Amino acid sequence: MPTQNDAAPRRKRADAVRNTESVLEAAKAAFAESGVDAPMRDIAARAGVGVGTIYRNYPLRSDLIIAVFRREVDATAAEAGRLVAECPPPEALRLWAARFAGFVATKRGFATALHSGDPAYQSLPDYFVGTLAPMVQSILDAGAREGSIRADVRAEDLIHALSRLAPAHSSDAADPATRMTQVLLDGLLTSRPDAPPSSNSPASA
Repeated sequence: MPTQNDAAPRRKRADAVRNTESVLEAAKAAFAESGVDAPMRDIAARAGVGVGTIYRNYPLRSDLIIAVFRREVDATAAEAGRLVAECPPPEALRLWAARFAGFVATKRGFATALHSGDPAYQSLPDYFVGTLAPMVQSILDAGAREGSIRADVRAEDLIHALSRLAPAHSSDAADPATRMTQVLLDGLLTSRPDAPPSSNSPASA
C-alpha cells in the first residue's frame, strides 16, 4: 500500500508536468506576439510560475525556444495521424492544412531564432520536415489508394508549398493566401474516388 512518502513524489511529478506545459504554452503565446526575445518575466507571469522555474528547466533561452518549436511540430504531426484515422482522406487533408496554417502563423514568431545562424537551431528545419512528412504522407497515400488524391504528390513538397501560402492569421478566410491554399488543395483532389492512379504517377510505375 502506498505510503504518504510515496504519494508526495507523484504529486510533485504531476505539478512539474503541469508547470512545464504551462511554461511551453505561455512561451508559445509570447513568441507569437512578441517574437523569441519576449521577456522571461512575461512568460513566467503568463504561466503562473516564477522565473527561476523556467531557468531550472531551460537554462538558455535557446533551450526554451527549441522545446516550444518541437512541441508544436509534434502536435501538428499528431493531428495528421488522428485525422487520417478518423476522416476520409480529402477531409483529413483539408482539416490538417488548416491546422498547419495555425502552426505556421505561430512559427513566424520563431523567425529571428531560426534565421540567426545560431548552431543551437540548425537541427530544427530537418526536425520540422522529418517529423511532419511521414504523417502527411499517410494522408496522401490513403487518398491515392482510394483515388481521391493525386498519387504523384510528395509530402515534403506539399509542406513547403503550404508553408509559403499560409496566411498571417490562419482564421482569416478572406486572406488571398487562404484562397490560394484552397486552390492548391483543390488541385490535389480528384473528382473520382476509386479512380486508378494516373499513368505518370509513382504508384503506377
